[in-house]
Amino acid sequence: MELIQASVEKCFAYSKGETVTKDGAEIKGKQRKFVETIELQVALKNYDPNRDKRFSGTFKLPTIPRPNLKMCVLGSAVHCEEAERIGVDHKSVEDLKKFNKNKKIIKKFAKKYQAFVASDSLIKQIPRLLGPGLTKAGKFPTLIAPGQDLQGNLDEVKSTIKFQMKKVMCLNVAVGNVSQSPDEVVLNIQLAANFLASLLKKSWQNIKVIYVKSTMGPSFQIFF
Repeated sequence: MELIQASVEKCFAYSKGETVTKDGAEIKGKQRKFVETIELQVALKNYDPNRDKRFSGTFKLPTIPRPNLKMCVLGSAVHCEEAERIGVDHKSVEDLKKFNKNKKIIKKFAKKYQAFVASDSLIKQIPRLLGPGLTKAGKFPTLIAPGQDLQGNLDEVKSTIKFQMKKVMCLNVAVGNVSQSPDEVVLNIQLAANFLASLLKKSWQNIKVIYVKSTMGPSFQIFF
């Protein structure tokens, strides 16, 4: 716990342009013109991606790690209107029909955003309108629950992290940003790491190392 706290504080200090110590050496920080994300980098061990069952799991953190996540609402008239009001990009069924199932256009559209949410009435039509494009990009929309406030839904997506085992033994996940308090980030790290351990066959024994770092800063080891 103390190691996590100290490492997070170093990430914050570095992002403010202060000098931090890593492995006995002093490194001068640099303040950037954007809000740096703080992420976990995890290396696994005793795990064979080809033989062992691949895992996938999502977890909602108590505070939003990426408030500036670029999102798009694929919505009903009501949701598009609400998206317009809160300043979020949106597309209606008619807009999606204009893509004419053109794979290049859909690929470009999927690339433009980091996440999508969709109205109940529209989500079932997405495979027909867009083919497998969003699914292939790993960005199939999250359903806007009936009666749920759109802003609440967007915030939920922004605060949800995903651990997914692919062919490599390393995982990266955003757990905070430097505009939060260090305590909020520390809590997010603890919850995210515990959740990842719960997905693994041998829990913590499958985790080799965990590092924490800000977007432009050095990495600090918090699990050995």
